[in-house]
Amino acid sequence: REQPLQARHGFVAKPQTLPDGSQNLMVWDCIVPGKSCTIWERGRIPLTLTFTEDYPTKAPVAHFKPMPNSNTPLFHPNVYPSGEICLRLLSHAWTSPAPTIKKVLLGIQTLLDQPNISNNAQMAAHQAFRTNREHYDQRVRHQMLLLA
Repeated sequence: REQPLQARHGFVAKPQTLPDGSQNLMVWDCIVPGKSCTIWERGRIPLTLTFTEDYPTKAPVAHFKPMPNSNTPLFHPNVYPSGEICLRLLSHAWTSPAPTIKKVLLGIQTLLDQPNISNNAQMAAHQAFRTNREHYDQRVRHQMLLLA
């Protein structure tokens, strides 16, 4: 397993701490900062990476945590209602040697501002991104205020 990623440029990745104080190396709590000069700027977007015993030959599953004070997912075309992130790097592009956790988090950060519009994980976000960018950008900026 990789070492925890300390808050370098706003990124955080560390194993979850269990009630007994031990660490669960199979589930990591992470924060991806929104990129500067984008609608995601100032956001600190929390997510969970869940690993299997097959890691590093099998990709972890990445889920954004629900938005604060609601049970809704992050508004984004490539985020399923469950919060799972649809990112090529976490599926078809997972190779050996496997990408590092750092590369996974950087890939997620890039996906936020550059969605894969051929994927329709979340219909409302996908439609807003394609047909009403002003509305989409406004919704994202509102989310980032909640996650600042």
